[in-house]
This record gives sequence, C-alpha cells and structure tokens, in this order.
Amino acid sequence: MPANPRVQGWRWAPAWVLAYVALWPAPGYAEGILVLGALVAIFKLVSSRFRGGTLLLSHQAWALTSVLFFAYWLPELVSSFDAVDPGRSLREAAADLRYLPFLWLAASAVANARGRRTTFGGLAIIMGIWTVDALLQAMTGTSPLFAGIDAIKHAISGRGMCTAEEIAVADRLSGILGPCNLKLGLVVASLSPFPLLLAGRRFGSAGWLAAAAAVGIVVVLAGSRASWLTYALVLVFSGWRLLGWKKLLAVFAFGALVLVALTVVSSDVRERVQRTTHVFAADEEGVDTALSGRSRIWGAAVCMVRSHPFNGVGARGFREAFPQCDPQPGEVAQWGEGPAFHAHQIVLEVASETGVFGFLLWLAGAALAWRAWRYADAAARERARPAMLALVVTVFPLNTHLAFYSTFWGGLTLLLAALYAGSLLATSTEDGEQPATVAQR
Repeated sequence: MPANPRVQGWRWAPAWVLAYVALWPAPGYAEGILVLGALVAIFKLVSSRFRGGTLLLSHQAWALTSVLFFAYWLPELVSSFDAVDPGRSLREAAADLRYLPFLWLAASAVANARGRRTTFGGLAIIMGIWTVDALLQAMTGTSPLFAGIDAIKHAISGRGMCTAEEIAVADRLSGILGPCNLKLGLVVASLSPFPLLLAGRRFGSAGWLAAAAAVGIVVVLAGSRASWLTYALVLVFSGWRLLGWKKLLAVFAFGALVLVALTVVSSDVRERVQRTTHVFAADEEGVDTALSGRSRIWGAAVCMVRSHPFNGVGARGFREAFPQCDPQPGEVAQWGEGPAFHAHQIVLEVASETGVFGFLLWLAGAALAWRAWRYADAAARERARPAMLALVVTVFPLNTHLAFYSTFWGGLTLLLAALYAGSLLATSTEDGEQPATVAQR
C-alpha cells in the first residue's frame, strides 16, 4: 500500500517529542512545543481528511492512546461542575484538551522501528546528558547546562532563571532544571528505563551497571525519597532479566554502601535518611516527621473524599479545599506556612479531586493498559518495555507523587502513556518486524 504523502510528514514526530522533553528546563518553551505540535497534528489529520490513519497508528493504538487520555481528562471535566473553584477547573479541563492530538503525535513517533530507535534512543541520550551535567555539578558546585541557560535568560531579559531566595533555599542537586525547579531526581528516576535498557542492550551487563551507578548517584543527590523508591523499582525490573537475582542483590548491597558513603559527605542526603528513620517511632508525630507532614495532607484528602464523594473538589482544587479539611488547623505544618497544594499521592489525589467517578475511570484506563500488555505478543512487549516500565514506576501507587493534574507532571505522565501505546501496538513491518497482535476474547 503506497504511503500517503500527507501522512509522511509525521516522520518528524520523534524530533518533536524529543524537543518537548529537551525543553523541560524552560517550561514556557516546552509548553509552546506541545501546543504547536498538537495544532500541527490536528492540521495534518484534517488536511488528509483523516485518511491514512493506519499508516500512523494501528486501530488498537489509536483506541488505547485515546482511552488513556480520556481516563485522565473526563474525571477532570466532571469534577469541574461543582468544584471549589468551578471557573479555574473548567479552564484547566478546556486547556488540557491540547494533550489529545499531541498524544497521537507522540504515539505515532514510536509506531515504527525507525521512530522508536530515534525516540527511545534520544530520550536515553537526553537523560545521559542531564546525568553527566548533574555529576559535574556534584563535583564542581555548578551545572554547566543550567549556567548556560541562565546566561541566555540574563542576556534576553536581564533576569536569571531563579531568584536569589530560591537559590539560597535549594537543598539538593538541581542540575539542568535549576534550584527553582527541584524535580531533577524525580524526572531522571522516571525516565531512567530508557538509558538503562539501552545500555543493557548495547553493552550488556557492564553497560547496565555503569549507567545504573551514574544515574543512581544523581537520583540520590538530586531526588526526594519518592525518587529513590521509583529508581529502586526501575533497577529491580530492568536488572533481574539481565543479571539474575543473585547479581542484582549484590548491586543493591553495593548501592546501600554508596548511600552510607553519601550520608557522610552530603548533609542533605544525611538529613533525608535521618528523617526517614522517624517512621519507626511509636508516636504519630514521628511518623508525620518521616513523611514530611504528608500524613496531615492525607488526612485532609480523606476529608475531601468524604465531603465530595462523587466528583471530588475539582482538579487542582486541593489548595482551596485544604483549610476546611485541615486536621490540625492553626498549627504550623512541616512544610511551612500556607495550605498544601495537592495530595502528594496518586490515589488520594484522584479520589479527593475527582471523586469516585474519577477514581473508577483511572482504574479503567489502567486495566485497559494492562490488558493490552497481557495479550500482546513477546515482540510487542519487548519493544514497548522502556515506555511500559517508565509509566508503571511513575504511577506506582505505593509511593508519593507530584500533582498529576499539574502541567508538568501531567504532561510527563501522558507522554509516557502515549509512548507505551504507540510502541506496544505498532503498525510497521519495517526491519522485519511484525505488527502487534492482541488476542481477542
């Protein structure tokens, strides 16, 4: 079947996805790339009258990508009708429609072998560069990449990327994202399957071990304890197939020794480890200290679920509803003054902000994603493994999280969902591949 020349323009999709990720240190530009990519995708589909769609994605990939988006977006829309701040919630829901065409674009970027090599390899390279940059910051005190971005920002606007106050209070390695956006550890941990699996495939056990060590040091120095757990999951599920359980246990033993050494040389790491030990205290205050005040936030989230059981308080409405549900009103919180901005836990965030309706839709999306994996053949699973693992560890429910209805973390999660759907249910027979087959019941 000859390729539709209008559809051939989608060959630039991998570059668009990589540009979006590479520009995360400059959120405004990254958002611009996302919106422009969504508009271009819509234009391409409309101009071709939606013909040749199966040259971009299989029917199953179109369906799964769209279903995963609506499992995220419909709870947001329904929650806005009687939200604490209906105007803001409706605006957020309307604005988030931009994700759907961008997700189609992202899924099409990995729907054939060439696109997957470019996209997954590009993500591995970006994470590798960010890791090296962070290691240089750990050794010299300065991130070369962020210093360059900051210099450009100064030249353009006369102001830096961060204020002096934000720089002063930064308590961890910040890397290219800078001291006013301390998410490097979480981002690198979530996307670490791409460099680790690529290193393992290209260079075997030695490559995986070298990549795991470099990324692990950055995650410990740059990340919250949530990113430590995320990265531990990545090591388990990427390492056991390559090394076996015995060697993997040796890797974790070595990692524990490195963590002990880092607690000696880094006061920030030492403080986070010491705070974690408070979880073994017998009293509620010790547990709350270990959780950085999150038990108070989670108590408020449960209150919101009880008071708004069907559709929650509205996506991104947590901060407005928090004072009415604060279990310790008037007391200074572990995080300082002001309300909590979100629930810091995916299950409680979805339940409190979008209610039972939203929670059931998220579960339905997860079930369909799992069903697609279960009934895909071995080749399809192998080509989708990096995206699958990155998505699973990002939404792992027994952890703490950033806000999934925020622009940054929501965009990252939806991107991983699209990469998973597009690579698992690929269309191309290029390079000897066979199209994905999903068993039908």
